[in-house]
Amino acid sequence: MTHLTRRLLRSQSTTLVLIIVAGTVVLGIVSGGDLFSPVGLRTFFQFLAVPILIGLAQMITVAVGQLNLAVGAIGGVASALSAVLMADAGLPVWLGALVPLVVGALAGLANGWLVVLTRINGFIVTLATMTILLGAQYALVNTRTVAPTSWAPLADLGRASVLGIPVMFLLAVVVAIAVALAFRYTVTGRQLLASGDNPEAARLAGISNDRSVIVAHTASGLLCGVAALVSVASLPGINQSVGGDWLLPSFAAPIIGGVSLTGGTVAVLGTVLAATVVRLVDTARAEFQLAPAWVNFVIGAVVLGTVALDRVRHTRAERRRGADRARAAGRPPTAARTPSGTETTVEAAR
Repeated sequence: MTHLTRRLLRSQSTTLVLIIVAGTVVLGIVSGGDLFSPVGLRTFFQFLAVPILIGLAQMITVAVGQLNLAVGAIGGVASALSAVLMADAGLPVWLGALVPLVVGALAGLANGWLVVLTRINGFIVTLATMTILLGAQYALVNTRTVAPTSWAPLADLGRASVLGIPVMFLLAVVVAIAVALAFRYTVTGRQLLASGDNPEAARLAGISNDRSVIVAHTASGLLCGVAALVSVASLPGINQSVGGDWLLPSFAAPIIGGVSLTGGTVAVLGTVLAATVVRLVDTARAEFQLAPAWVNFVIGAVVLGTVALDRVRHTRAERRRGADRARAAGRPPTAARTPSGTETTVEAAR
């Protein structure tokens, strides 16, 4: 067995692909083939766009060692403001489509600035902004549902497809590719990873950790805005429930996809595949007519198991590195903790 083959077999993405294939086959059989019908496939991929986008949004903040609890609230208030401006204020559709992007980016920027200025943990900051934004969302739409009649061209785009593939899903794929290229080839992307992996080493290398936090939260908010735009275009109406169920899937996608909660890593392909698994779970729930709570139960259990397994692997890897360094120095091996990947990451950031 070649080294490449062993790496593929151990890859998180390979495992997720096998799960997706097996799950798709089982659901296809149970549904009597309806899942594989043109309508079934189009529906599946159309509603896969939002899980991919919010997973990527969370992944970016996790990469710098932060958390964004306001993912759903940002998307909810961005979609609500866009819908209200187009329906009540007569805002042109093309301007209304830009509103979620602007609101998302500004909300993310505010989160980043608050974390940097107050030095309060991002968990607390985004928890507070989440509460504020949820109140703003309710104030905008109250208990009504804003119908898409005021943005018919955008709704038509939300239903459009290319060769049977929904445009909204293609948009999410384009965003995922852009995020992957940004982290791989841009200086800013490598600096974000350096700040997340070892902030002190990044600071000594001349990288502003504060700037990394602000950029990460802003980018995360922008992707939440894109998810809000997809929601406005795809949903039959906008109300206070939009974004309410985004938080758990936003964490599930990057964590199951292989992103470390300690920061310094990204896994765009893994996040996309994990978002697909989450979508399959939701499809199974609808097929077997289970309560929505079962989706949260299954996803939560998988996330918990993934985090625990990642922690075990991380601890074992640290012990192996400590033993190797001790042997190289001519000392008996110990289980001392050692920094991981600092030199490589900082050098790449330069």
